[in-house]
Amino acid sequence: MAVPSATPRLARSGPDPLPWIAAAAYAAVYFAFGAVRYAGHTNFVDMGIFSQTAASAFGCFCNSIEGSHWAYHFSPVLYAAGALMQLWRSPLALVALQAVAGGLTIPPIYAVVQRHAGVRAARLAAAVVWLYPPLAGAIFNDFHENGLAPAAVAWMLWAFDAGLPAQTLIFALLTVSVKEDQALFVAIAGAIGAFAYRRDIVRMRLAAACGFLGVAVFAIFFAWIQPHAVAAQAWAPVRFYAWTPQDGRGLLPGGILQRIGFVLLAFVPLLFLPFRTWSAAVLIAPLGEVLASRMPTTYTMGSHYAGAWSGWALFAFAVGIGSIAARAPHRAHRALYWCIALCVVEFAAADPLHPGFFLHARTASDVRLDGFLATLPSQIPVATQEEAYTHLAATNPNATLLPETRAGNVAACYILIDTEYPRSPRLQEALPLVRQLVNNGAYRAERRDGGITLYKRSAGCP
Repeated sequence: MAVPSATPRLARSGPDPLPWIAAAAYAAVYFAFGAVRYAGHTNFVDMGIFSQTAASAFGCFCNSIEGSHWAYHFSPVLYAAGALMQLWRSPLALVALQAVAGGLTIPPIYAVVQRHAGVRAARLAAAVVWLYPPLAGAIFNDFHENGLAPAAVAWMLWAFDAGLPAQTLIFALLTVSVKEDQALFVAIAGAIGAFAYRRDIVRMRLAAACGFLGVAVFAIFFAWIQPHAVAAQAWAPVRFYAWTPQDGRGLLPGGILQRIGFVLLAFVPLLFLPFRTWSAAVLIAPLGEVLASRMPTTYTMGSHYAGAWSGWALFAFAVGIGSIAARAPHRAHRALYWCIALCVVEFAAADPLHPGFFLHARTASDVRLDGFLATLPSQIPVATQEEAYTHLAATNPNATLLPETRAGNVAACYILIDTEYPRSPRLQEALPLVRQLVNNGAYRAERRDGGITLYKRSAGCP
């Protein structure tokens, strides 16, 4: 919930189509990027996991890697992804959904800035959101629930800032449906908002209602849903916070410097404006979640974890712009021009999209692998590497990944490897195991095409 600022409310102008045009352009660009990435087989495991989960949303809500997705996250928003995949059974449906969600982050930030700083500043702020590297990295990444969070958060905070109770509660419900961490963040923001607006009974009650909603969802997930879905004793994401003495020793100096670098990359393009007003209070918990992890994945630019905090940061940025405009509109405009320039500089110096790796023209190897996969029987039980798994998952619930180590176990009747993707992490990890299984006669080659080999278990499979 927004903390009150000293910014005056400016008179509204007529409807401005620019934020919606920008949103549509953003969605089109990032869908095109995602489609090129998918065609080039450069997606990672999450694309397959979420393809299987969304495709089974109205059934087991599961995938071959995690089992039930409820064991990992509270994400009923994936039913929307599942409904879309009923119409378009392809991972590209998820690419489109995430691209649209990224674009929909722009209009609410525009509206908040317009309310407090006028149309010119709002248009410049829309350009900042369009170019903001952490958001771009989260949206371009493999589909993940986190990719839907920035828009949900931004619309919720826009509605609260505008004094719209019904819309605030609707978007709060959407936000807590993204993931259990967002429920916790909404609970904390609700408490902050209730305290900040303690003299405004209507807003205080609205903030408190959102806070209670967040607490209820968080408690229900961990007290009832997750324990009934989990197959192991521990909640899997706790591994990010299972600090060891060795992790602690790694903080100095490397871990601290990495986190400082992350903060600079995240907030220099915003001139640290999100921390200019008390609205920054709602950003502390989302930002703390990624910084407190012992694994650098969460505070690496280009990862989907930016989706957990970027919506909160962009709202605080919008309020910060409003606070400057209240005293000197020209200073707000100048700051926004600097933000646009710094976003461009960061893209040039540390592009979170990593286009050299993820974006390339479709190759003969890509065509060959897709052709080979199209010949496989429907729902074949096959263990494979990322390049094939991500292209099978939407239509084959029995497709899974090869083990990460030589000590792993393969239960699938078939193994498929493609050595024409030598940079494939899972191929590098699993190739010694596959060779061992072939050498000891457990699997035999069934079919080959270039670097592709399909192996079949020697016994026990039809």
